[in-house]
Amino acid sequence: MTHILLIDDERKLTAPLQSAFEREGYQVTVAHDGHEGLSMALVSKPDVIVLDVMMPGLDGWQVCQAIRERSSVPIIMLTALDESVDRIKGLEMGADDYLVKPFSYQELEAHVRAMLRRVRLDAGGDPPHQVAIGTIELDLDSHTVTRAGKPVTLRQKEFEILTLLMTNAGKVITREQLFDEIWGTDWLGDTRTLDVHMSWLRSKLEDDPAHPAYLQTVRGVGYRFAVPETT
Repeated sequence: MTHILLIDDERKLTAPLQSAFEREGYQVTVAHDGHEGLSMALVSKPDVIVLDVMMPGLDGWQVCQAIRERSSVPIIMLTALDESVDRIKGLEMGADDYLVKPFSYQELEAHVRAMLRRVRLDAGGDPPHQVAIGTIELDLDSHTVTRAGKPVTLRQKEFEILTLLMTNAGKVITREQLFDEIWGTDWLGDTRTLDVHMSWLRSKLEDDPAHPAYLQTVRGVGYRFAVPETT
């Protein structure tokens, strides 16, 4: 049974959401403040965390950052702030997705399902378990990435983007394909999210992020993972 941890101090919101999710067969744990939510996140090991930003004491951004330092569990942020700077701040703290209040249960449940599909790599065909190109090696079984033999720590969506690009090495993956596979077909957020994640990946995997050898932009189309001629 899929376990959702819902962290939000608004009981008028958490009660109906918990009931709706449980009717659909989910296991739901609720925390009403940041400290309790952080503790539950680390102890109960949920499959997805739905985390509100605006909470007294330990706010959602602080909780997200603390969780991400210890776990790669998918995090969906709930925010009343529809400003791109706040969305980017959430991504920088380690969030994987966000939803702006007010929203319907159907919207949130769609985001949860999309997140679970991406985590489980349910994208059609089975990708190879290991991909090694140049100095970059991707291992899907252990969910690890190495660069020149040294481990590289990636966020969940960074790993998903890299998986999609490396398992299609040499092919151009359009921006639309990337959004559909990584964020889901219902994504209505800021399209700069993809560029932010690509910048992070380049900073971790490229010798010269400004002139990437692997993660190349195909202007006006999308991205590709280039295969060096020496491999």
